[in-house]
Amino acid sequence: MIKLIGPDYDPAQTIFFRNTVAAIIIFPFILRNGGTASLSTTKPLMHITRALFGVAGNILYFYAFARIALADVVVVSQAVPLFVSLIAWAFLGEAVGWRRWSSILVGFTGVVIAVNPTGTIEMATIAAIFATVFWAITMLLTRNMGKTESPYTIVFYYMLAGAIMTAMALPWVWKSMSPEIYILILASGILGAFGQLLMTYALKLAEASVVSPFNYTAIIWGIVFDLTIWNVAPSTETITGAIIITGAGLYLVHREGIRNHVNTRKI
Repeated sequence: MIKLIGPDYDPAQTIFFRNTVAAIIIFPFILRNGGTASLSTTKPLMHITRALFGVAGNILYFYAFARIALADVVVVSQAVPLFVSLIAWAFLGEAVGWRRWSSILVGFTGVVIAVNPTGTIEMATIAAIFATVFWAITMLLTRNMGKTESPYTIVFYYMLAGAIMTAMALPWVWKSMSPEIYILILASGILGAFGQLLMTYALKLAEASVVSPFNYTAIIWGIVFDLTIWNVAPSTETITGAIIITGAGLYLVHREGIRNHVNTRKI
């Protein structure tokens, strides 16, 4: 939906409407699962920090989606688990064994191949890389918040805070939209909300090590949409990088599952 909206509209304007729609859709689910009492939080500052990084990541992703092939952005975005492990090691002192270090290095090799530094690297590609770093930070914050906060609370406050933050930029970036653009933004909000809700339910029914690998099917969908909507075929570098990043990411998920199992047994 965001790519169909195109580069004519500022990402902040798009995100404002998308997050507003998503927050409205998610609110009834909150009422059904604990009511407004479930919106109480002990970590307001962390919600704001997560929203800042999340909105910044979304702005950069939306910028990239509108300017380069969908599959290229999706492939780079799949490096989130790699950045999560690296940031957790660097700033949180999380132990990283040689197996995880090996998979991280292999994964980043895949990123380098996918962005093809021997050619001309577009600004949109650089934006996608920074967006992935920001989203890795939001994942770490979400992991920490998930210990005490409801998944619905986390999602709702992110959507609400994102709408408020981008609303501040509207006087400077606003551009009149046609009915078709409003429909696309409405669709992006609906899809974004239900994507969050479905992932929340999936994580309730199964462990993250079971659910996370399905994220990599986004690469397939990115290629399918590129071919069917924009008639753009993925480059050899994109496919090669996707295979390497996916393999490294799946191995990281596997190792995380083993570590969590061992820690559970110790408890």
